[in-house]
Amino acid sequence: MDATFTTAEVALLAGVPKRTVDKAIEERVLSARVKRAARGRTSLRLPLHAVPYSVIIKKLGISLPLNAKRTILHELGKRSAAKMIDGSITIAPALTLDLSSLVAEDLVTKAASYAETRERVIEENPDILGGTPVIRGSRLSVYALEGRVNGGDSVEDILDDYPDLKPEELETALLYASSHRRAGRPAARKGKVAV
Repeated sequence: MDATFTTAEVALLAGVPKRTVDKAIEERVLSARVKRAARGRTSLRLPLHAVPYSVIIKKLGISLPLNAKRTILHELGKRSAAKMIDGSITIAPALTLDLSSLVAEDLVTKAASYAETRERVIEENPDILGGTPVIRGSRLSVYALEGRVNGGDSVEDILDDYPDLKPEELETALLYASSHRRAGRPAARKGKVAV
């Protein structure tokens, strides 16, 4: 199964605003598939090459015509994960993109590793904490782990408390929590009181 990502995951992995990814979908440069998730929810899923594509668009910092954007995405999509950012892509006679200077060498590997670990480690089961994402085989919520880090606990503290949890699994859980916000009432803004 090919690695797929939500729009928020692509944005976090690429280090770009989510709006960049959403705009590529709106422009029909990126094709998103609808995936049914837990509790009847659906989410848009994007392929692995959406991650380096988003980085390239951000780093170029110029407005490109749609056909140029589609060429970049098409060329990335034809490549294996191991070769995705090797070489260059010519998008116009006077414009060739050197992929290795635009995209970090390990970005695609990290994104693919995140997807594999996410599928293996994160579970959403309606019978466990009402479907809240947890570490598979436990009742340890990804949001509880995120809360500990936000509360000042170090990664080492958490790993000491959960010796069966590997560092890459904790990193995956934290990224998952950041890219899959809980539904509910938004946090109060500073200076305003929630009523």
